[in-house]
Parts: sequence; C-alpha cells; structure tokens
Amino acid sequence: MKITIVAGARPNFMKIAPIIEAIKTKQNQGFNISYRLIHTGQHYDKNLSGTFFEELNIPFPNANLEVKSGTQAEQTAAIMIGFENELQQNPCDLVMVVGDVTSTMACTIVAKKGGIKVAHVEAGIRSGDMHMPEEINRIVTDSLTDYFFTTSTYANSNLEHLGVSKNSIFFVGNVMIDTLRKHEKRLKQPSIWDDLKLKEKQFLVMTLHRPNNVDEEFQLKSLISQIATLGKGFPVIFPVHPRTKKLLQGLNLNFENLHYVEPLGYLEFNYLVKNALAVITDSGGITEETTVMNIPCITLRDSTERPETCEIGTNVLVGNDVTKIKNAFKDLLSGQWKNSKTPKLWDGKSAERITNHLIEIYNL
Repeated sequence: MKITIVAGARPNFMKIAPIIEAIKTKQNQGFNISYRLIHTGQHYDKNLSGTFFEELNIPFPNANLEVKSGTQAEQTAAIMIGFENELQQNPCDLVMVVGDVTSTMACTIVAKKGGIKVAHVEAGIRSGDMHMPEEINRIVTDSLTDYFFTTSTYANSNLEHLGVSKNSIFFVGNVMIDTLRKHEKRLKQPSIWDDLKLKEKQFLVMTLHRPNNVDEEFQLKSLISQIATLGKGFPVIFPVHPRTKKLLQGLNLNFENLHYVEPLGYLEFNYLVKNALAVITDSGGITEETTVMNIPCITLRDSTERPETCEIGTNVLVGNDVTKIKNAFKDLLSGQWKNSKTPKLWDGKSAERITNHLIEIYNL
C-alpha cells in the first residue's frame, strides 16, 4: 500500500511526523505499507530548515512543489497543477491530508478527480465562521473524503449530521498531542529566558496572526495596548508573525512589559507555553496544547473549531470584546482560572490508531 502524505505549512509537519513514525513501525513489523511525503510549499517559512526537521525527527519531504504565496485562487490553482503532476509521476493507493490549509483542500480535489481515495486527519472540525478560509477548506475537504480520522466526539457529530457513514469515521484522537507528548521532556529554554530574566509562571505569551486581528491598524493597536496594560507587572512575550511585523512598524506601541521576539522553534516556544502564567492567542492549535499542559488560554476569537478546549480545557473565547478580555484577566490574576481535563484519546497514541485502521481497511 502506497500512501502520499501532503503537508502545506509548518503545523502540518508536526501532525504528520507521528503518522510517519507509526508507518515505519508497521513496515518493521512486516506490513506492506509505505509513504511519500509531499511539501506543497504553500507557506514559505525560514524555520522549515534542516534544524526543524532534525529537532522533531521529521523526514525531509520527497518533493517540494514550491508553490509559495499568491491570492487564494492563484495558490489553490498552483497547488492543484503541481500535485496532479506529482500523482501522475508517482501513483499511489491513498492520499492523506491533514488539517485545514489550502493545500489540504486543493490536494483532496486533485486526488478525487484522479480516482484516488482520500484520508483526512483532523476531519469534521468546524468553527461555524465562513469568514475563515480554513472553514471553507474543511467543508470542501470533508465533502470529498473517504476516510475521516477525527480528534473529538464533536467532530464525529458534525460529520454524522452531514450524512457521513459511521463506518467511515474513525475517532483516533489528536496527532498534535502525539508530537507534544513525545517531545515534552526535550523542551528547550530559549535564549530570551535569560535575556529578559523570565521566571516560571511570571510572564505571558501572546500570538496573533488572524487577518481580523492584525490587518487593521486600529484593531491591532487596541488589542496589544489592552493586553500590555492588563498584564502590567508581567512581561508579555510576543513572537511576531512576519505579516504582523510589517503592520507593527509605526504604531508606536511602547510598553515596558511588551517584548517582540523572533518566531521560535517548536521546542523553545512550547517551553515558554509550559512555563507561562497564561497564553493569549488567536490560534486554534495552541489552545490544544495549553489544554493538555493545563495553562490558562485567552483566545481572541468569537468561535472555535475546538470546543473541547473550552468545555473541558483551559480555553476561554473573548473575541475583541473589551469587557470579556478584562474579565478574563481578572479571573487569571485572582487565581480563579478553571483547571483542565484532557480530552478523550489525547494520549499520544493517535498515529498508532490511524495506521491500525488503515491496515484493517486495506487488509494488509
């Protein structure tokens, strides 16, 4: 059985790493299963260097389509053209896509038009926000997928409501947590720890990248000013996304406790998260990791595709609502934050379950 695995952005590689490791384990056990890893090049990321792959023990891609940036339509078209050529030159039995980036959707379309079955890892998650490109990617991908590997019972329900057969839905847990569990003992203190004299549970970590938070100067300035002010007395560590860095120039956000830093590697960033008082973010993935690490998480969004992080995890949605943000900080600083329970099957064995299901499906 030949599987073509698609990754389009840095988080995708962290999701496929444990799957590839599980495939290699099955190969060593004598099963006829192999993979070919394709990087579409959707996101050019200088952190996708040799160091990144070595740090997390991720194999280098067999091919890079080198699509790079462009409008949604340009990027989608370029991925589809490149991936069609890849599949023609290297036929496979199954295409595996992960997450919800443009590459996920585009490669799913190409595979299905080529008569190849598709497995979607992280299938069925929904935010209900059609302004998010990721939501459209999820909907299109899941409308074509053959095998749905899900992270939660919420995702299962979403798929069942769409009429997906229960026989095609496999609740396996969260592969991102596989990666976290594997590397949590190797988390690495970044140089800024000593440079900024950071102390455990006495600083905040902030990440911002979503267009509705960073593309408008007034909104961006308002959010950062409020967080720096409410977090007075605590250093606010802000690894700055390249698109955000451009917008920050000229905003004159001079707060003594606000520290802009370069994007960090996986081991260094999660070291900060694990030792932070709290995380303020608009990322979906970080809410999963903070839930497992029991770190308070304030999410600057009105909706989430990961409701389990709010209902049993440490996450609270505040959007851009000034009152909600203030109330969240009040709970945080008074020690009233809720404790987390780990969602079902977020135990570091999701990739093993995925490969076991594939072996059963294909009678290997």
